[in-house]
Amino acid sequence: MQTFEKNSAIFNLLSEGVSEGIIVVDKKQTIVATNSSTEQMFGYKKDELIGQPLDILIPKRYHPNHDHHVDNFISKSEKRQMGHGRELFGVRKNGDEFPLEAGLNPFEIYNTTYVMALIIDITDRKAAEKDLRMRSEALQSASNGIVISDALKPDNPIIYCNTSFLTLTGYSEEETIGKNCRFLQGNDKNQECITNMRNAIKNGKSSQAIVRNYKKDGTLFYNDLYITPIRDKSGLITNYIGIQNDVTERVKTQQEKEHWAKIFNESLNEIFLFDKETLLFLNANKGAQNNIGYTLEELKKLTPIDIKPDYTENQFREILIPLINKEQEKIEFETTHQRKDGTQYPAEVHLQLSRFGDLDVFLAIILDITDRKNYTLKLEKTVQERTKQLTEALAKEKELNELKTRFLSLVSHEFKTPLSSILTSITLLAKYTQTEQQEKRDKHVNTIKSKVRYLDTILTDFLSVERLDSGKINYDLDEFPLSKLLDEVIYNANMLLKTGQRISYPRNIDDIFIYFDEKTLTLALSNLVHNAIKYSPENTAIDIVVENNETTINIKVVDHGIGIPIEEQKHIFNRYFRAENALLTQGTGIGLNIAQQHLENLSTTLEFSSIENEGSIFTITIPKDLKL
Repeated sequence: MQTFEKNSAIFNLLSEGVSEGIIVVDKKQTIVATNSSTEQMFGYKKDELIGQPLDILIPKRYHPNHDHHVDNFISKSEKRQMGHGRELFGVRKNGDEFPLEAGLNPFEIYNTTYVMALIIDITDRKAAEKDLRMRSEALQSASNGIVISDALKPDNPIIYCNTSFLTLTGYSEEETIGKNCRFLQGNDKNQECITNMRNAIKNGKSSQAIVRNYKKDGTLFYNDLYITPIRDKSGLITNYIGIQNDVTERVKTQQEKEHWAKIFNESLNEIFLFDKETLLFLNANKGAQNNIGYTLEELKKLTPIDIKPDYTENQFREILIPLINKEQEKIEFETTHQRKDGTQYPAEVHLQLSRFGDLDVFLAIILDITDRKNYTLKLEKTVQERTKQLTEALAKEKELNELKTRFLSLVSHEFKTPLSSILTSITLLAKYTQTEQQEKRDKHVNTIKSKVRYLDTILTDFLSVERLDSGKINYDLDEFPLSKLLDEVIYNANMLLKTGQRISYPRNIDDIFIYFDEKTLTLALSNLVHNAIKYSPENTAIDIVVENNETTINIKVVDHGIGIPIEEQKHIFNRYFRAENALLTQGTGIGLNIAQQHLENLSTTLEFSSIENEGSIFTITIPKDLKL
């Protein structure tokens, strides 16, 4: 140690200019020199460590192995990092331990070997690493998808993504790192919200938007994306952090609400909501306001009694009792409504109890049946005339061809069965004279109504056949939104659904407009959808599929019903023809024939494919450049 002290002037001069701690020990591990940084680091006064064993600066738990490590190091006489692969700790004079790094360098002076250790206190670095590790673990465990991009590199490449992001998108970390976030947009990059976000990034601002993104398997999901810049101490943006949430269900729910709201407002039928207790109107669609003549603000001061001149309040509340008592899910009846200007019109009311927010309300769907009443009267007259003509023809003709024979057989069967039901119900009604037998009377009244409606439908089909045969048809071609027509068809068809049946509405058709005769297309589609319901079992789906091709628009009605036997498919569009497996289901065999003839008159095709016991697909193909 004395040898080193005699030659320590240069050491002292050099060591005091170094911020790291410097310790020099001899072969016996006795401290022969230190600098002021070492003394401050370990809490000792100047020269207080000189002559002390090195173990005074090492935690006691490391003493047993320390001498061996030092002797081994001196014997090799090589410069190296101390404790490679292990954590090193020092102990201060007050007993506090702290992490450190030490570089060892052996040297000789006058044939005496010494070891110089360069000591760095890494307490702050360890704390920073721990904090960084905790932050990283927090990001990895977050339920939100998180990405961090490098704003200092071209195109803002992703440099970090957490596990939730990988789970959300289906991409691996290798497939994500180095890419710009736009890769999640696929080919759907023309989104207004994306342009707004890019402008915010250019201006160094935070931004939030709901973006259409696509997973690795192509699945669309709606991403509630929040992007914010990260700045360094000088204010320079170094990174962007993006926080992602899958809000697909929320967006779809909102879209569905908007869709039903659109149906509510655009329906040509009148739709009213009124309070269960006060009967005051709460809402009414445009169709209702236009036909009844009142504004919504005016209607909210009225009740259904104010537009029903044939009812008192007590009489109307009596009608509502089966719904309030949950004896029936819905009721139907015909009445007369009075407009604001005093004019009246016949109406068919479909009424049911529902929920609107926190209120119990009645939902009323009103059909203005003025045309139907006039049409029925005209139809009845037409039927009488046709019946007279048939009677005269039968008196003159001794034989009928096969088509007429089948027609009469069909008419006989389809009229006789409902007429027998009507006669039976009328007979039984006369027997129920007691007040407590009202439920039985209602049952037979409903049976009579149902059968009369069925007969009315048959007569309607017969009149359509007559018009087609006579050529007395004028088509009114115009452009209209396909979604509006489908809304009407599906809405009316919903009343016919069996238990568990549902109709699947086509998506992304709001922008499709068709140049065609709207009534004809409504008739044809209604027939196809009603057939799908009629010939499909309970708990099945009827799908309506729209294909918007370059030159045509295809509308398909897909069911999973009884199908059509292959040997009978060639006759399916023949008038009055009914397949063998459909004979036990009510029908006239006229509907498909009428639909096909109308569509052919408008240069449009109706085709089908079917597998017995699996279902059928009927396709209407409408050319976009329709010319008559």
